[in-house]
Amino acid sequence: MLKTLVASAGIAVVFFLASVLNLGYLLHPQKWIILGFFIAVSYLFHFFSEQGMADNQDKFVLFYLSNVVIRFFLYLIFIGLKLYVGIEQPILFVLNFFALYLFYTIFENINLYRKLRPNS
Repeated sequence: MLKTLVASAGIAVVFFLASVLNLGYLLHPQKWIILGFFIAVSYLFHFFSEQGMADNQDKFVLFYLSNVVIRFFLYLIFIGLKLYVGIEQPILFVLNFFALYLFYTIFENINLYRKLRPNS
């Protein structure tokens, strides 16, 4: 989880630097809410992964696949609610969300692969 927090802090620094360097137009005004959402979901992912590996290695696949489905629905609900409420610049919101989604998905999969490599 520490690696995820460090990566999230790096993204926060990038957000801050973008506003300092007058590149804030590339980021949605609710970028901090999106980042906070991804940190919370990453924490849940980490928690469920640890639970799946701690109890029984055979149940890990079930925990992981359940987690993927839950995350998918959480992402859809988050985006759907934000768009339903009517936010400004919806295309920029979706693009920023998708960029963070790709970053966190790749980052979490790399960390999971490193953690599972010694077990294979």
